[in-house]
Amino acid sequence: MPAAVESLGENRVRLTVDVTPDQVRHAVDHAMSDLSESVKIPGFRKGKIPKPVLVSRLGKERIYAEAVDSHIGGWFWSAASRSRVRPVSDPQYEFDLPDTADTPWSFTATVEVQALPDIVDWTTLEVPRAEVEVPQESVDAEIEALRESVAELAPAGDRPARAGDTLVVDLVDSDGEAQPDTVVELGSGRLAPELEAALVGASAGETKQIAFPLADGASSNVEVVVREVQEKALPELDDELARAASEFDTLAELRANIESTLREQLDDEIDASFRISAVDELVKASQVQPAIPLVRTRAADLLTGFARSLERRGISLDTYLAASGGSAQDLERQMVLEAAVSVARELALEALAERAGIEVSDEDVKAYIREEAEASGEADAEGVIEDVWAHGQQESIREDLRLRAALDRLVADVTPIAPELADARDKLWTPDKEKAEGDTKLWTPGSKETA
Repeated sequence: MPAAVESLGENRVRLTVDVTPDQVRHAVDHAMSDLSESVKIPGFRKGKIPKPVLVSRLGKERIYAEAVDSHIGGWFWSAASRSRVRPVSDPQYEFDLPDTADTPWSFTATVEVQALPDIVDWTTLEVPRAEVEVPQESVDAEIEALRESVAELAPAGDRPARAGDTLVVDLVDSDGEAQPDTVVELGSGRLAPELEAALVGASAGETKQIAFPLADGASSNVEVVVREVQEKALPELDDELARAASEFDTLAELRANIESTLREQLDDEIDASFRISAVDELVKASQVQPAIPLVRTRAADLLTGFARSLERRGISLDTYLAASGGSAQDLERQMVLEAAVSVARELALEALAERAGIEVSDEDVKAYIREEAEASGEADAEGVIEDVWAHGQQESIREDLRLRAALDRLVADVTPIAPELADARDKLWTPDKEKAEGDTKLWTPGSKETA
């Protein structure tokens, strides 16, 4: 959807949007179909009115007006997205109706927009980044988990059962239904908590009558006969353990591999946190203020997406609120806060991309789609690309890749510093801090709205 953007000053622009004959023809066909379903013409059933009859009775002007009215919003938003324009008000359209669907058509839209922030020189920013330290306790815990996985069971002797033991029990419920030779590991959560708790301290050959509550508030009794109490015989911490539980020949090699894996995981987590901290530092230093309409629109999208995710799991929004103890107002406030942060980050990164001259070509978009298709096992990557272009989805992908590239550039250019140094600097008072704290506050519900 090609568009020319003319700045009118005071954060207002005029878009001149070109619409192809195919798009006009599609809109006209759609409008005629809708009108055929809604208007009443004697002698014809709704939805079965021939196009020549519609044109004769309603007139071409009404049909074209319906076509434009029902599609101009989509054409405008597509053009705004492609032109990297962020409207914060309803557009004012100016146009003459098309004369025919066989020639190009255009319209103009005047709208107030969110101006890109004037960001600071990001290469001067210092961002806290933690060093990767793998606690030996974490390595030890992984080793213990491996020992548990290859441990053998042995009779516990005469001692009573304790957490971690494996019991063989016969269960008989209040109706007399039996479940013999049931294997239960105490602490695994397989049985009701009341049953597991009662079995701690039981001995082989012992019979227990245990009561536990049901979901409807009633209670039930079950008879438990303990047949066997077994304990885990953990292998020694030696090279034999490494060979039995892993692909390594020695315990030292196994420990080194576990430490390396944990180090990679921690490094990924630290890197993800560092990337977020970098863009948040840019937002703060540049005093980025997202426009309220953008925040509200994003918050509504977030809330809709959250509700849909609950529905996919068979949970209604009302059920979620009742279970979480929150209110609709609390959830809305949370979404607005998340939206304000999200929009501010995007504005800062878009401004960086603009200043750095970052662009994403069609081939870059196609390469990304091919990679995603391959990763998901999609054999016809070229077909996916054609479908993306046919539905105009390439622009949202392009903008997403552009912001990712901007974040990569930001992370590469800022200076990492120790978190302790950053905390110490934050505690130091400087004359500009009182003003900065007020100036960089993001809008939240209850804030005084500015015009």
